[in-house]
Amino acid sequence: MYLEKISSPHDLKKLSHKQLEKLAQEVREFLIENISKTGGHFSSNLGVVELTIALHYLFDSPQDKFIFDVGHQCYVHKILTGRQDQFHTLRQYNGLSGFQKRNESIHDTWEAGHSSTSISAGIGMAIAKSLNNETGDVLAIVGDAAMMSGESFEALNHLGSLKSKVIVVLNDNEMSISQNVGGLTNFLSELRYSAKYNHAKHNYIGFLNKTQFGKKIYKITKYIKDGIKHNVLEDNIFHEFGLDYIGPVNGHEFKDLINAFTLAKEMDHSVVVHVHTQKGQGYYLAETDKKGVYHGVSPFDSSKGISTVASQQDTWSHILAGHVQKWMRQDEDIVTLTPAMISGSCLEGIFKEFPKRSFDVGIAEEHAMTLAAGLSASNKKPFITVYSSFIQRAYDQINHDVARMNLPCFISIDRAGLVGSDGETHHGVFDIGFLAPIPNLTIMTPKDSKEMKMMVNTIFSDFSRPYVLRFPRGVVENSDVDLESTIEIGTWTYEIESNTAKTVVITYDHKVTQLKAEIEKENLDVELINARFIKPLDENVLTNILNRKQKVVVYETDIKCGSLGSMISTYYSNKQEFVEIYNYAIDDHYTPQGTVPQLLEHEKLSVQHIMDHIKEIIDAKGKN
Repeated sequence: MYLEKISSPHDLKKLSHKQLEKLAQEVREFLIENISKTGGHFSSNLGVVELTIALHYLFDSPQDKFIFDVGHQCYVHKILTGRQDQFHTLRQYNGLSGFQKRNESIHDTWEAGHSSTSISAGIGMAIAKSLNNETGDVLAIVGDAAMMSGESFEALNHLGSLKSKVIVVLNDNEMSISQNVGGLTNFLSELRYSAKYNHAKHNYIGFLNKTQFGKKIYKITKYIKDGIKHNVLEDNIFHEFGLDYIGPVNGHEFKDLINAFTLAKEMDHSVVVHVHTQKGQGYYLAETDKKGVYHGVSPFDSSKGISTVASQQDTWSHILAGHVQKWMRQDEDIVTLTPAMISGSCLEGIFKEFPKRSFDVGIAEEHAMTLAAGLSASNKKPFITVYSSFIQRAYDQINHDVARMNLPCFISIDRAGLVGSDGETHHGVFDIGFLAPIPNLTIMTPKDSKEMKMMVNTIFSDFSRPYVLRFPRGVVENSDVDLESTIEIGTWTYEIESNTAKTVVITYDHKVTQLKAEIEKENLDVELINARFIKPLDENVLTNILNRKQKVVVYETDIKCGSLGSMISTYYSNKQEFVEIYNYAIDDHYTPQGTVPQLLEHEKLSVQHIMDHIKEIIDAKGKN
């Protein structure tokens, strides 16, 4: 067993190439065994086993900086940097993060839970090294989907003009969560399958094998490589950025990887090393998965694989997509957009039935949102769905391109609130705080699937403004609703009414149903309001609360600053009225990883915590 002898990257350097191959097999088996128990990002990590081993074999972390774009493909990096004994805690509460984490290890130099930041960060670190006269390389390991994003291109454009060196490792597995789209995808495909280029590549790799590594080999191989580039890659997009290019390299062959990265290491300027890997390598079901089932997994039986039947449950995302699909049959102006989340947002049915009115733009939230604005300006009805943790990347576009021009759009925010084991980079707790101040937006959040469908009906029946509909992750009961049933914009509902209650509880989304059950169980004399519209506020209800001199409890599992509770407080403050308000939400910090129940306990925001607070408030001045 080689893996059990690896306590740091330095231990790799004692192994032969043949031993590295055996180590890779052990690492792959270790990943399958452990991720099937803990859950996590499965396919992407199986695909980078040899690549990560080769990088640590040749480079010296932490002096050489390893930056994993997105970060969810860093499991092998964690294993090789002394954390394999902790791996059973992956993504667990108080356990190892599923991403690079600076406070976990000196080998984790960057943190990311979204894409396309690695080259920019790498440039910053490379410039700092130059200014400090420090040695060592900076490596940005970027997936092909992340390379297609705007920030990656901005960084490449800057990198080509700098003397500071960054080695950009393009991990090309032909996939994002699902299959990639766009012009760069086609370009990479042409590189991979160009017979003329592959022939030239094998010629230079063969030559490298006959030569000693060092400056002499660099000069000779650079001459050969430049000849290849001139004859075959004169239209190479990376060359146009002013960057050298090596590849495509077989990402599962140590000989090819080590030769390519030795060449890159010897260079004194920035270079892109194009590595072709297979997502899910070593686990057949993941290798052949084209729907993203094995991208991020819950615990499963690795001997049997994941049951696709379980994925057909009625999730909020699935129900929303199905209802929009019904509307698309009724209205030919509705157009669906997604930034690389067809499977995550359950849009497969829409894309299959309406291929001409459905667009996956890749990991490009900014472009997707302005594209929606352009469609709206041309009298189409764009429906765009984005995860809450990613919608912040399109903030400027929502503000400037959609809301400022008051262009009608349907913006769906998936995975709102606490999401669990992906941790602080993925919790969708900020969208209310940064979207609510934007004029012209209508923000709604349903308590159940019936209300969600009625909100969709309301949007498409009066497509006259930008709408935001946010909903949590998880399963919900699917209720039938016809296309004519709508909701009056800006109205809240009393879920529990009482003429004698001195306290009123305000909450939203699935928390309404959860809290209602507990209040009725405890037989508390309080009123419960479903604040299904975050914006506009229901001023009639707020006035009624004021007139009845009720105490207000606002229960949220989103960040407190900018929350519904703060908006209600501001409303009364602007009227110079005093109302006793208790706002329970997430304080000014990032919430860690863990199961949602664990995190609610961590934040003291479980339903039971809120019930205890309600009882205390009721008893503060005597029972109602």
